[in-house]
Amino acid sequence: MNKIAFLVAALFILIGIAPKVQATSGPGCLYVVNVAKGDALNMRAKPRLRSAIVDRLGPTSHGIIHLDGKCGPSWKKWGQRWCPVTHYNGDGISRGWVKARFVRDTECP
Repeated sequence: MNKIAFLVAALFILIGIAPKVQATSGPGCLYVVNVAKGDALNMRAKPRLRSAIVDRLGPTSHGIIHLDGKCGPSWKKWGQRWCPVTHYNGDGISRGWVKARFVRDTECP
C-alpha cells in the first residue's frame, strides 16, 4: 500500500494540484469487512442506498480508503450510519459514502 500512496502523491506533485482531503498517514483509514470474497462494497455518491455507485471496493484489494469525516447520523445504530470516504487506488481517486457496517478503522500507510 505504501507504493500506492507514493504514486498518488507523485501524481499530485507532477500535475501541480493538491487533494482536498486529509493526509493519508497515521489514523484515519478504513478497510472493508463483512463482504464476501468475489463481491464488493459499493461506494455511493450520496449517503443513500439508491444513490449512484461511484466505486466498488473489494474486500482484499481496495487500495487506500480514507475516512473524511464522522459517520452519521449519530442517532442511528452504528451499522446503519454512512461514512464519507475518499478512495485512492492506482487508477485514480473517488469520493463518496459507504455504510459503517462494512468498514473498520486502521492506520493509513
